[in-house]
Amino acid sequence: MAKTAVKETTKTPVKSASKAKVAPPSIDSISETIHAKLKALGIEPALQADIEWCLGSYRHDGNPAGLYEMASKALTILKAEQTKKTKGITAKLISDIEKALASFQ
Repeated sequence: MAKTAVKETTKTPVKSASKAKVAPPSIDSISETIHAKLKALGIEPALQADIEWCLGSYRHDGNPAGLYEMASKALTILKAEQTKKTKGITAKLISDIEKALASFQ
């Protein structure tokens, strides 16, 4: 009997098409985004200053409570601006802020 070579095939496992869970944006990054957006729009200078102060405080002591408070204030302002159809206020920005705030609660 003649021996024949057996072909070995290696099959790669098929990955399931399930959605990967994406972590919500960090409060630090979302606060920086909020600050940049408020500054670009030229609105709420007092809130801008509060966010700057809270970012510095967070980087010093790691306590995010002030950032969450300022983000919730900014959310109401940005939603109001979105209803006015202000350019630059996207649904994704609002959604990201809401996700970051939801992770705190």
